[in-house]
Amino acid sequence: MNVTLFRGVLVGALAGLLFGFDTAVIAGTTEGIRTAFGLDATGVGITVSSALWGTLAGALLAGIPGDRYGARASLTVIALLYLVSGVGCLLAVNWPMLLIMRVLAGFAVGASSVLAPVYIAEIAPAERRGMMVGAFQLNVVLGILVAYLSNYFVSSLELGALVD
Repeated sequence: MNVTLFRGVLVGALAGLLFGFDTAVIAGTTEGIRTAFGLDATGVGITVSSALWGTLAGALLAGIPGDRYGARASLTVIALLYLVSGVGCLLAVNWPMLLIMRVLAGFAVGASSVLAPVYIAEIAPAERRGMMVGAFQLNVVLGILVAYLSNYFVSSLELGALVD
């Protein structure tokens, strides 16, 4: 495997890891979100599901820029969406902003779930294509595992507001 192919597969695998992580990491934050934004169970449900609506839109629409500009260029823009949405969720000052950032994160997840395997298949030699696209799928599951492990680690730190 040459360096260019390795880098391409690494990008595709990272997209799978981010897909899994972004999908599952919310599970460890629901109580904090409820408290921070004063939400009831419905509000928490809307917050959690908002990324899935973005995922649906991203998966449905990713083919358009993928066909026009190519999977690689589109994945670069998707990487920026992951960054903007992650920072936006961190800095969300109100619930609507959090929802917008979660939908944007979901859009990145959906788009990368379509275009990363396409990109891998485009650059991979025919005899390794299945294995490399399979690596993307494995990284989706690995991303979910990393999300749950990071949630466990962060919860063990007992961070949050200090009570007098």
